[in-house]
Amino acid sequence: MLERHELEAFLTLAEELHFGRTAERLGVSTGRISQTVKKLERRVGTPLFERTSRSVRLTPVGSRLRDDLRPAHRQILAALERATAAGRGVHGTLRAGFAAPWNGELLTAAADAFLARHPGCEIQVREVPLDGGFRPLHDGELDLQLTAFPVREPGLTSGPVLTTEPRVLLVPAAHPLARRKSVGLEDLADLAGLPLITAAGANPGYWLDTHYPRRTPAGAVIPRGPVAASWQEVLSHVSAGSGVSLGAARGAQYHPRPGIAYVPVRDAPPVEYGLVWPAAAENALTRAFVAVVAQS
Repeated sequence: MLERHELEAFLTLAEELHFGRTAERLGVSTGRISQTVKKLERRVGTPLFERTSRSVRLTPVGSRLRDDLRPAHRQILAALERATAAGRGVHGTLRAGFAAPWNGELLTAAADAFLARHPGCEIQVREVPLDGGFRPLHDGELDLQLTAFPVREPGLTSGPVLTTEPRVLLVPAAHPLARRKSVGLEDLADLAGLPLITAAGANPGYWLDTHYPRRTPAGAVIPRGPVAASWQEVLSHVSAGSGVSLGAARGAQYHPRPGIAYVPVRDAPPVEYGLVWPAAAENALTRAFVAVVAQS
């Protein structure tokens, strides 16, 4: 009978194929992982890994054992999660919001995974418009929001960065910049009369300055243009030649338009996305769902 630590050591090493990373993930020493694997190999009667000074690979027997053990390991983890959830009182309805469509897909997939483990709960996922800011969290309309960082709001707790996206500049397809392979932030100060489209509504000033800067790194003023309440308005302004906008590179996949070019911004930091929730309303349901999203 396998001990749990033997099972986790073997399956983690089978995934990482590196003793150091395996030890780091499991919070033990590299020597402990090596001893555990050797003990398991003695029990099986054959090597499970081929080790050299440069690499670690599964043997055919090791590969078969990995494939046989994975389903059982998933069932064990799911059973432990259900027992833990029952002990902590994970129940009720959680309302989660998103702004970028790819974040909506992430939340929806996480909700499906969560409900498979906690069928007695309900997860509602809805879009937050560009001008919504963090108002739905402050007003109690949402329990959780997957949003672009930074978030420095009193009363809100921020989780870790979950995903990042390269930053791009949305420009009219006929504009000379559309033919470039990339642009720099200094280019925003002189776009031949095209100002920067900004977001309206409840977004705090520090958030707007991060995603819609007023000055270039060298200090040049970036002209301000139309204010948009939704991404559809942003796209309409850009395609009409009323301005340009900064955004995430993945937007080109979700918002393709013949009149818009997505040009990489070579010196801009990426857009970082993470979860935010009201500190005062945090409960077992919130913590359990945050853990599932972080694993997605």
